Amino acid sequence: MSDLIQLEATVTDDLVGKRLDQAVAQLFPDYSRSRLQNWIKEGCLTVDGETKRPRDKLAGGEKVAIEAELEVIEDHQPQDIPLDIVYEDDDILVINKPAGLVVHPAVGHRDGTLLNGLLFHCPDIAQVPRAGIVHRLDMDTTGLMVVAKTIAAQTELVDQLQERSMGREYEAVVHGVMTGGGTVDEPMGRHSKNRQKMAVVGVGKEAITHYRVLQKLRAHTHIRLKLETGRTHQIRVHMAHINYPLIGDQVYGGRFRLPKGCSDEMVETLRQFKRQALHAKKLELWHPNTGELMSWEVDLPEDMQNLIEVLITDAESHELDD
Repeated sequence: MSDLIQLEATVTDDLVGKRLDQAVAQLFPDYSRSRLQNWIKEGCLTVDGETKRPRDKLAGGEKVAIEAELEVIEDHQPQDIPLDIVYEDDDILVINKPAGLVVHPAVGHRDGTLLNGLLFHCPDIAQVPRAGIVHRLDMDTTGLMVVAKTIAAQTELVDQLQERSMGREYEAVVHGVMTGGGTVDEPMGRHSKNRQKMAVVGVGKEAITHYRVLQKLRAHTHIRLKLETGRTHQIRVHMAHINYPLIGDQVYGGRFRLPKGCSDEMVETLRQFKRQALHAKKLELWHPNTGELMSWEVDLPEDMQNLIEVLITDAESHELDD
């Protein structure tokens, strides 16, 4: 199923001499540059009734028309999945994602995903590519995500991600005691042997993670992280790369480890923590319609709060023993 888009605009004087692809990005700002370029190449975008190349220059006064089809999501069914909605208006939706919720349908997770829940909560979001999902969290990562409810909002939010003007901060608990904060600036790509995994690779895409220490514990560290880039599994890969893997990370955490002298409670807590101890705590963005700078912050989920409390108790008990 598809939705027919029919648009028209006249090339204004300030666009004279500009390339077609540059001009239409200003004439039709609700749509991404890549989408507009595809429409030019497919002949869906015409100038005075004729197809042009993206690099062709404009003289001014031409009539630009678009007649194209937007794919509407119909393969995936709306499902009444509870959503922890932190904020919502006509343009965006901010949710606090729980652990275990897959964001987008994939092999092994055809339904029961955030996308299915979004289609139920706001059916019109089916008109927006990928149901408005502009960034993802791993299945077992908790915390804040923004979803676009309109194509215009999606285009603007994607631009903010690409321009790195959207602020995303996380909290995590890692193995090992860090001496202080720092930055990991290491390119990432697919693992050479296991294509399901990501890795630091010499010719990968730029990936930058900043981190600072919130609390040093006896054998672990509670940290805050800020992303400059948004590569798949970025925090998990970068922390493992510098030998501070996340507690509970089944993919990048390496062999299970217990520090010496653990209490029974600590042993049980670490053994039972089966997901990466990672939470998207803070989200900051410019509202795609009003331009207002908005910010949200949510508490750590109960399992991470309990984990940290147990690790603090362990650290305090060993200080007393010393």
